Amino acid sequence: MTTLRIAPPPEHRHERSKRRTNISENRAFRFACERCRITRGEVGFTLAEVLITLGIIGVICAITIPNLVANYKKQVIETRLAKFYSSINQAVIISENINGAKESWEPIPNAGSTTINGEKSAKSIIWFNKYLSPYIKTLKVTSDIKKTATIVYFPDGSCMRLIGQGIQFYPNAKDFKGTKEVKDSGIKWFTFAFTPSAIGIDNAWQWASEYHYDKGFEPYKWSWNGDLNKLITDTEYGCNINNKNERAYCTALIQANGWKIPKDYPLKF
Repeated sequence: MTTLRIAPPPEHRHERSKRRTNISENRAFRFACERCRITRGEVGFTLAEVLITLGIIGVICAITIPNLVANYKKQVIETRLAKFYSSINQAVIISENINGAKESWEPIPNAGSTTINGEKSAKSIIWFNKYLSPYIKTLKVTSDIKKTATIVYFPDGSCMRLIGQGIQFYPNAKDFKGTKEVKDSGIKWFTFAFTPSAIGIDNAWQWASEYHYDKGFEPYKWSWNGDLNKLITDTEYGCNINNKNERAYCTALIQANGWKIPKDYPLKF
């Protein structure tokens, strides 16, 4: 007797085909997962490896970031030192056309206070306003806490402390805390001098220095004999870490290197 097979309706055939497809996809997925588990050790990273890598990155950052910050500070100092030297001496040259030769100018008051517009101020403000203020761009001109020195703020973020023939220049005005700190000389501030007539306050003492007579604002070189090594080793003004006095020669040391801080500069920033 022959058995007749009746074909299932079309919708049943579609369901059966769909189930076969799902089974095939599930098998393929399981196969892929098994392969991942087999090869995971070859392409993945363990926790220890990740921690070691992060540790290495941390060490590299700890070494390089301080150097990058120090190099940036050096570049700011070099740029602003050179700019100050140029702009302040240009102001001197322009002022000479109005106020006569700088050798005939009144000396910068060494200290003391006076009253300006009813307020106590440093005497050197009067000198600055007369000889330099009209010929150089500034943000603010004021007195220090003691009212004995003039503080001049410049647009590039630097400032100058003006008192007597010794001038302290701060490449970063934020480093000026109201009075100069000797330990920061050659690092946060740098010494210049302005003694074109070679005569001190009230002719009380003489500045017999070829590096300042008939000159404008120059890096401090009083009693220097021209030996570059002495700019470092001098016991009174030398630019070295052991000098507990004002390291006034540091400015001249940088100037001698083309306004670039030497690679073997004795102080750290």
